[in-house]
Amino acid sequence: MTTQQIVLSLVLATMVFSVALELQLDDFLRVARSPKAVVVGLIPQFILLPVGTWAATLVLDLPPNVEAAMMLVAACPGGSLSNVVTHFGRGNTALSVSISAVASLIALFATPFNFSWMVATNPATAGWLQTLNIDPSDIWISLFALLALPLALGLTLTRHLPDFSARIRKPLGNFSLIALLAFIVLGLIKERQLLTMGLLPTLGLVVAHNAIGLLMGWLTSGVMGLSTADRRAVTIEGGMQNAGLALGIIAVQFNADLDMVIIASLWGIWHIVSGMSLALLWRRMDRATLAKEEHA
Repeated sequence: MTTQQIVLSLVLATMVFSVALELQLDDFLRVARSPKAVVVGLIPQFILLPVGTWAATLVLDLPPNVEAAMMLVAACPGGSLSNVVTHFGRGNTALSVSISAVASLIALFATPFNFSWMVATNPATAGWLQTLNIDPSDIWISLFALLALPLALGLTLTRHLPDFSARIRKPLGNFSLIALLAFIVLGLIKERQLLTMGLLPTLGLVVAHNAIGLLMGWLTSGVMGLSTADRRAVTIEGGMQNAGLALGIIAVQFNADLDMVIIASLWGIWHIVSGMSLALLWRRMDRATLAKEEHA
């Protein structure tokens, strides 16, 4: 693991820990008693986004490696960052965490399966067909270090030291958010040689692709009649894929193909922008609703 990956992992773990300080065990028990929302949250990730991506690549005339990268990102599960964004957007954080945990485990077989059928059934990418190997230890380590451990520590601290937990909750959350933004900015500066005008069409493709994932989550949760908080969680889970996992696969199994790396890297940056933008919009809508109720 590189220094950059270690720093990012620490930042994400801190963010999850700060989010956990505002959760209770009862939040997860409610999700467990009504697992419908978890199932709904898995549909956009493992069915609708892969199928939508496959259909889009059949219509678009793109280089095979670009289409393969889109398929790979679509086949990946969500990451722990989606939990933080859901929490910031006042969605059901416990549901988001539950979906992320289940999705990570399902991804051990669903990600290779989805990538294989998408690549094989597209004439432009059929030559890229290969067995996609995912190291289970990577999934387990990610689940434990970035989700389970900080979540358990946060829940435990809140239970036994509620006053201390309340005091550090906001400053810790602000610090971790600033640290994430700084990490992104420094990463962009480091890779500034790649940030040219010629990258705009690729960025536009990533933006549209990400919008499809978010839209799939929003529409699916609406059709299934989920509450507003649950719908926000499912929407974010549908549009925030684990770009880090995709980058790791590209580095090891596709010889770090540059076009594939660019697609996955742009996804990793843009889905934070789109997710936080949605979260800010939802918070503004909540304030407007509250103000209207107070004046009624």
